[in-house]
Amino acid sequence: MLQLAFIRNNKEEVKQRLTVKNFAELSIVDDLLSFDEERKRLQQQFDSIQARVNSTSKQIGQLMAKGQKDDAENKKQEVASLKSSLQPISDRLSIVEKQLEDALVKLPNLPSDKVPPGKTPADNIVVRAGGVEPQLSANALPHWELIKKYDIVDFETGAKITGSGFPLYKGKGAKLQRALIQYFLDFNIGEGYTEYLPPFMVNEATAYGTGQLPDKEGQMYYMQADNFYMIPTSEVPLTNIYRDEILKEEDLPIRMTAYSPCFRREAGSFGKDVRGLNRVHQFDKVEIVQLVHPERSYEVLEEMVNHVEKLLNTLTLPYRILKLCGGDMSFASALTYDFEVFSAAQQKWLEVSSVSNFESFQTNRMKIRFKDGNGKMQLVHSLNGSALALPRIVACLLENNQTENGIKIPLALQRYFGAESI
Repeated sequence: MLQLAFIRNNKEEVKQRLTVKNFAELSIVDDLLSFDEERKRLQQQFDSIQARVNSTSKQIGQLMAKGQKDDAENKKQEVASLKSSLQPISDRLSIVEKQLEDALVKLPNLPSDKVPPGKTPADNIVVRAGGVEPQLSANALPHWELIKKYDIVDFETGAKITGSGFPLYKGKGAKLQRALIQYFLDFNIGEGYTEYLPPFMVNEATAYGTGQLPDKEGQMYYMQADNFYMIPTSEVPLTNIYRDEILKEEDLPIRMTAYSPCFRREAGSFGKDVRGLNRVHQFDKVEIVQLVHPERSYEVLEEMVNHVEKLLNTLTLPYRILKLCGGDMSFASALTYDFEVFSAAQQKWLEVSSVSNFESFQTNRMKIRFKDGNGKMQLVHSLNGSALALPRIVACLLENNQTENGIKIPLALQRYFGAESI
């Protein structure tokens, strides 16, 4: 959530930066500031009358002490009249504060000045690329055929158990999932991240804190009886660990990593581009999250990008890093880098990670703060990244490493998988 004071003092800059995200409802900024002015006016009016109530009430005691009962009675009636005038002001103040809050949460995060203009993924900028695209034989198979050939993922039985988009991993397919999760966690821990195993359901306050609400209700699975949401990523519970806490400056940065299944409705997703593991409703992912000093957040963002890049290099997968344009960014992000891996059998790039700096957008909602060296309270900045999401990594590993004799397993993964190939 944006900070109201910043909007109040920089209205035109806020509008200009929102246009980079192609945000069309700029009138919300004006409405918000109008609500803020009315709120301040009502609060001043309320405080002024309350002060008169307090002052007059004090006089009643003094008059009673002097035996001036008639004067005291008149003051009592004056106090009663003043108190009755407070209620409609209080009622209106509650309405305006709700209108202000509702307007504020509709505004997305402001994009960094590093964000390129653009409306669609075609406007994203390739920052750099790495790895070598494999040259496959003419009879190479896409991963949805390979998983049938080697009997490692069963979509049909998964659909019977739950529904479409809930794959059932089996045999060496299940083992490959477990190997990747353990490898990714160990890699992150080796770089100074602390491992967590968070709850896979969260309450409304937690989903609100990281910006899933009120922006992404339609993409989350909702447990109506308990008012819980299935997590779309472990970023949500991880970042909320420190909600409503004041951290010590010397404890920053805080580095966290976690494995979790992720649940996404992916409403409206269909067609050839979402075949097999390209897009599913439940998948495994290992996440990295950092809470950092605001002066270091963009330095840390680059460190996290380098971390994910190094991890992809160990898997010997061809990849490219894109800086997302304003129109392709998430609601909460200030700057995002996407990682895409080349799928040789499909001849297309598949997104496997996003690394984002949210600046203070999430931490303002969660009230995660610290005291700086001057004793001033500041909001920390939050960042997160996938390290890594498994389905498309598995798809590319299967497709890019297929041979006549099976699927080669990358060297870094072999001791976790327990074999050199499937």
